[in-house]
Amino acid sequence: MKTPLITRKGYLKLKQELDFLWREERPEITRKVTWAASLGDRSENADYQYNKKKLREIDRRVRYLRKCLENLKVVDYDSQQEGKVFFGAWVEIENEAGKVMELRLVGYDEIFGRKDYISIDSPMARALLGKEEDDEFVVKTETGTKEWWINRIWYDTTDKL
Repeated sequence: MKTPLITRKGYLKLKQELDFLWREERPEITRKVTWAASLGDRSENADYQYNKKKLREIDRRVRYLRKCLENLKVVDYDSQQEGKVFFGAWVEIENEAGKVMELRLVGYDEIFGRKDYISIDSPMARALLGKEEDDEFVVKTETGTKEWWINRIWYDTTDKL
């Protein structure tokens, strides 16, 4: 089960997507379906079939976003978080091989399309929570355990609007 948390920017991005789909994309596709249907035989009408399928995909995404936005809890940055890893934190970590990564702990719905965002429910994020700079932590995964060190922690203070 995913934790229903999201950053302010993530929430606004999902809300913007919902508004775009409902107010712009869906009406345009609906017009195309209506036009294609007016041409007659729908069984052999590629425009009708394609746009009808696209309309179903939009409706499915709209339903998901509405339900999702209703249940999510927006977590804003708070200055009390400084120095420790909590939800919304950016962290620079390093392993024993010298591999350095910068990651941000965010909600599940924010990770798609971003390689530097990890879900708060991931093993890495769970291992990071509450840690401070220069702390060592162990991540347990299906492939074994890995040791990492925290080089730096910072927060995007523009998340609090």
